[in-house]
Amino acid sequence: MTGLRVGYVLGTTSGGTGRHVAMLATGCQRAGVSVAVFGPARVRALFAPGVTFDQVEITDRPRPVPDLVAVRRLSRLLALAEVDVVHAHGLRAGALSALALGAGPLRRWPGSHRPALVVSVHNAPPASVWTAAIYRVLERLVARNAAAVLCVSDDLCARMRRLGARAVGTAVVPAPATAPPSGPAELGAAGRPVVLAVGRLTAQKGFGTLLAAAARWRDRRPEPLLVIAGDGPLAGELASAAERTGVAARFLGDRSDVPALLAAADVFVLPSRWEGQPLVLQEALQAGKPIVAADVGGVPDLTGADAALLVPPGDPAALAAAVLRILDDQDLAARLAAAALARASQLPSEADAVQAAVALYRRVAARAERV
Repeated sequence: MTGLRVGYVLGTTSGGTGRHVAMLATGCQRAGVSVAVFGPARVRALFAPGVTFDQVEITDRPRPVPDLVAVRRLSRLLALAEVDVVHAHGLRAGALSALALGAGPLRRWPGSHRPALVVSVHNAPPASVWTAAIYRVLERLVARNAAAVLCVSDDLCARMRRLGARAVGTAVVPAPATAPPSGPAELGAAGRPVVLAVGRLTAQKGFGTLLAAAARWRDRRPEPLLVIAGDGPLAGELASAAERTGVAARFLGDRSDVPALLAAADVFVLPSRWEGQPLVLQEALQAGKPIVAADVGGVPDLTGADAALLVPPGDPAALAAAVLRILDDQDLAARLAAAALARASQLPSEADAVQAAVALYRRVAARAERV
């Protein structure tokens, strides 16, 4: 096959998904693959100037009329781009891409050769009954129409296999390579140990559990300073909870200097209800930080057996106990830090992710040509 052409499709994203797609697009283009990206206007800034970008407004929630408009526009743009492979990121982007390629009630594909569809599943099913029902419809549409499905954790892989997906594999989602910080961030800890968490302030990230855990270590002297970097819809609620319970906490908002924040931290905490392959956890491993993380999703696969203390999700007592174990045991902290660095050296790189993606694109495109 000559001149492989790939179209990336993504929806509204505020986390690592957009950065991952941007990394793949740039890396594949450098590897000689022709790349085009289709997504909302707000994600355009994530992509390098040399990457072709066409606006398709794929939102984060179902909206029948805008979704139909997006499907028709995406179908036309993909046909004009004459891509060999469509790689959609997220179930909504994957399902709308399947419809754009002629699945379901829209069985007409405007192009002469239908591209192969690859879908990366980045998130677990939502908790609410109504949203979960819609999610199941999207899952089935993707499972029935994708040539390959990539998932960020083993539980998602098992779920897609049960739905009958033809080829299911684990997505390679590495943290971006970053230069070491020039020094630690100034957090005003005044000699207190710093417990750091980073993430979008939403229910999935479990920061309510973290604040409840922090209330349990208020009697320690010196009292740890809890630092949370990130923004989101629960910002006001979490700040009020910290003030109400008397927790020593600083909310930094969205920050671009995560390596410097990690350099200033004594413990990194990931209290999420679910995660796939969180980039910030990989960054904490690369920084050689003692880690406490919820035992969910793809987290154990990232940390391995020795590079973190894993606790049940939603358990403030277990979370607080694990943090205090590290703060009160220098030998344990040193062992965890060394294990984190060792584990980080074993994680895949951006080059590995690009190489795996290009190999997959060539396989599914070749199969599509034979059909």
